[in-house]
Amino acid sequence: MANNQQHELEKLANTKMPYGKYKGKFLIDLPEHYIVWYYNKGFPTGKFGDMLRLVYEIKLNGLEDLVRKLKY
Repeated sequence: MANNQQHELEKLANTKMPYGKYKGKFLIDLPEHYIVWYYNKGFPTGKFGDMLRLVYEIKLNGLEDLVRKLKY
């Protein structure tokens, strides 16, 4: 895996939800139904939306545990 990709996955693994019901929870640990809700509603624009979109893809493919191992 390229260094930049690993860095992005490490950043994702260590980013917490900044607002709402799940404020303070790691993005990778957000409930699947919440991520699917965002998928249906539309992800926010910008970097944060990109991260949520990636979480959706990771959960869709059952790869959460691999990302969780990257937590500091």
